[in-house]
Amino acid sequence: MKAKTVFLCTSCGNETAKWAGRCPSCGQWNTLEEYTPPAASTGRKAAAPAARATAVSRPKRLSEIQPEEASRFSTGMGELDRVLGGGAVRGSLVLVSGAPGIGKSTLLLQICQKITEQQRVLYVSGEESASQLKLRAERLHVSGDELFFLCETNLDEVLTSADGLKPDVLIVDSVQTLFTEDKQASPGSVTQVKDCTMRLMQYCKSSGVTVFIVGHINKEGVIAGPKVLEHMVDCVLYFEGESHTSYRLLRAAKNRFGSTNEIGVFEMADTGLTEVPNPSEMLLSGRPLGTSGTCVACVMEGTRPILAEVQALVSPTTLSVPRRSCNGFDYNRAAMLLAVLEKRGGLHFSNADIYLNVIGGLRLDEPAADLPVLLAAASAYRDKPIADTMTAIGEVGLSGEIRSVRQLELRLTEIHRLGFTHCIIPRSGTAAIKAPEGLQLLRARNLSEAIAVAL
Repeated sequence: MKAKTVFLCTSCGNETAKWAGRCPSCGQWNTLEEYTPPAASTGRKAAAPAARATAVSRPKRLSEIQPEEASRFSTGMGELDRVLGGGAVRGSLVLVSGAPGIGKSTLLLQICQKITEQQRVLYVSGEESASQLKLRAERLHVSGDELFFLCETNLDEVLTSADGLKPDVLIVDSVQTLFTEDKQASPGSVTQVKDCTMRLMQYCKSSGVTVFIVGHINKEGVIAGPKVLEHMVDCVLYFEGESHTSYRLLRAAKNRFGSTNEIGVFEMADTGLTEVPNPSEMLLSGRPLGTSGTCVACVMEGTRPILAEVQALVSPTTLSVPRRSCNGFDYNRAAMLLAVLEKRGGLHFSNADIYLNVIGGLRLDEPAADLPVLLAAASAYRDKPIADTMTAIGEVGLSGEIRSVRQLELRLTEIHRLGFTHCIIPRSGTAAIKAPEGLQLLRARNLSEAIAVAL
């Protein structure tokens, strides 16, 4: 019997019986692609009643489930372990995605050096030949008797080799190159990507092998293939970075075994990726001194405080609609904060272009960066520099009040460690906060008081 064909949305994963130009679920245009679900075999149906009688498939109480010992292991790179939640989990499926040339394959090949000291690794490549992998491994100084390479795109052959080799870690580069013979679609299509990922997930859960898969992204910056791909895996890692800089940020968009707030910082060198254990010093290197329009912010990325430089440029314009540009900061929030600064701070930007920039490719999404952004804009407007040893922390409301933020003492410790002597903080909710010795706290109730203290 011929399998029924459905149409799958590559944006949200919704299935429909008929093709349409627009997805009825998410409203995206031209995202429906033909998909043939796998047909259920009669042998599997016949075996189902017997499988229900096994102890594995019977429901268990929470108290009866025993956690596996040594369920985590180190990848050899502290920044990657931090993003994964303390190390890789055995039997998990991890998706690593990013722009071409960002360093996905380099990162996964480098972690093989440490893992192969105690475990066996099978590295499957569908994009490079064995000689190319050998040259890249020599350049990255990666070696080990327990590291095996396989250049194959047929998933059936890959799983057969894995069953014979019995590796502890399986790396697939990339999932868009895999295909199964029972599907007529070409590699990289919705049908192949979804089915290959499903089979890899079943393999890692049944065998306890940790599987890393590389996923390409499309021109919109999202993972190529169906959206359901991100729901199937246990962890989704995004590699970010500017093309003109050597620094890379590794971020977890999904993590079933840890927090999604942590980031890892790497630097791309000739011999591969090197860890940056102190991102604050990296982001503040080359900071101009005695210049208007700059302020240092302290944001929390998971459990790590990071200092970043925020720059603002206010330039007179003759245009009827002044230009607003943001790099590393949300445009809509910046427009709202600038309106607060104009209304509550008495600074008029109606005849000026405003440009905001966060140095180092970091994106500030936390409300604690509100006050540094506005102080940088006020400094650029008045052309008066903020003291080089001063930082600011605080969320700004629509009435101009400055609100307290979480983990303030941890932020102050990092600020003091990097040599800053003054910090503007909210007055409300900080009475019990004690500053480290040598750091003076300047409390402000609202935006006007903060501008008066800083300028």
